[in-house]
Amino acid sequence: MDTFLVILNVVVILALLGILYWMQKKHISFTKRVFAGLGLGVVYGVILQLVYTSGSDVVTKSVDWFNLVGSGYVRLLQMVVIPLIMVSIISAIMNLKGKQNLGKMSVSIIAILLITTAIAAGVSIVTSLGFNLTSIEIQGGDRENAQIQKVEERLVDVKDQTIPQQVLEFIPSNPFADMTGERRTSTLAVVIFSAFIGVAVLGLDRKKPQQAETFRGMVNAVYAVVMRIVTLVLRLTPYGILALITKVTATTNAEEILKLIKFVIASYVALIVMFIIHLIIISLSGFNPVTYLKKVLPTLVFAFTSRSSAAAIPLNVETQTKKLGVSDGIANLSASFGATIGQNGCAGIYPAMLAVMIAPTVGIDPLSWDFIVTLILVVMISSFGVAGVGGGATFASLIVLSTMNLPVALVGLLISVEPLIDMGRTALNVNGSMTSGLVTSRILKENDRDTFNDQSRELDSAAQAYYRMD
Repeated sequence: MDTFLVILNVVVILALLGILYWMQKKHISFTKRVFAGLGLGVVYGVILQLVYTSGSDVVTKSVDWFNLVGSGYVRLLQMVVIPLIMVSIISAIMNLKGKQNLGKMSVSIIAILLITTAIAAGVSIVTSLGFNLTSIEIQGGDRENAQIQKVEERLVDVKDQTIPQQVLEFIPSNPFADMTGERRTSTLAVVIFSAFIGVAVLGLDRKKPQQAETFRGMVNAVYAVVMRIVTLVLRLTPYGILALITKVTATTNAEEILKLIKFVIASYVALIVMFIIHLIIISLSGFNPVTYLKKVLPTLVFAFTSRSSAAAIPLNVETQTKKLGVSDGIANLSASFGATIGQNGCAGIYPAMLAVMIAPTVGIDPLSWDFIVTLILVVMISSFGVAGVGGGATFASLIVLSTMNLPVALVGLLISVEPLIDMGRTALNVNGSMTSGLVTSRILKENDRDTFNDQSRELDSAAQAYYRMD
């Protein structure tokens, strides 16, 4: 009987995927297809919740099949992340002209990411105090206790490192190993390695222009191929979102969430407030926040459902360049840096909230300025090198709490609501990186206003052109 029900569930999701394919053939816009996938996934996930319990064998086995589409799509994006980062940054730097300056671009992007992370920490502190959150209210069961043990095991790898040692990890000793994502700082290490190659090409222009031009032609050719791969993968976004959100909705345990509903609500209040602050920053930079919001929503939806800032890099870059009018160099740097530095949600909101909740249990007044200023500074510094995948917030929290000499057990107690909150954190992370790219393009006067103001521009225009050729 269970096998029949699993097959039935798989047939249903195939039918929903068929609806999205029909919409694609009818040239319905990318944004509408993304939201259609989101809506269909939520409805189907709720139905599965009502028909079965979230932990039933039928749901588990059905989700295993759903993962072929959802997790498969995320893996395809992860497949192109490193090649995209490398060729994009090398291409952007080696093609820098006149007024463009790599140093100014990098400093501006990193400064905006760190400043917004500090603001996010401040927002989190105020929200935690406003909701009167304390770790005493949270009790754990066997599952949570097991997670605490895992958290403490991970802490061993972190707490013995000084800040200079952590910074040293950003420098690639073996860039080829970092291309495999071997370390938590691998993405940032690849960015640094690629930047060195780009700068080397600029230096080669003066001494051996012929070799530089040959290499430039090779990189431009590879860049074109990689971008074509990115276009092909991004066309699958509505299908991936459908499968991902169906899995999340079907497997979420409502009872466990209700036990921690106060923490969940406080977390999303802080995330929403910080998102509004992003829009205010964008508005003060001279851009229409409503126009911005309409153009980035599909990217934020993917970040929300996938819980991976790194996997969102291709979509992030494409959105900035094709919809927001950000130059290639700034878009690639901000998307890459934003996946590992100054994540407003994972490295800003979450660690600060946990620190405020834990402080009273060890005799620290969370209202004292010494504690608040120290916490914000630690959050800013610790935001370097946070992994841009699910679990990055846990790692950031371990670093912050251990640096502040606070117990880390609370990180494990929140396992039941971690996926739900992580979706919002990841969306905020990605929005923060796009905000840094857009504002930097304004500061350096490298923004195409016509592209930003063009309401008809679609992210998958290349894909639609492909269909018209068929």
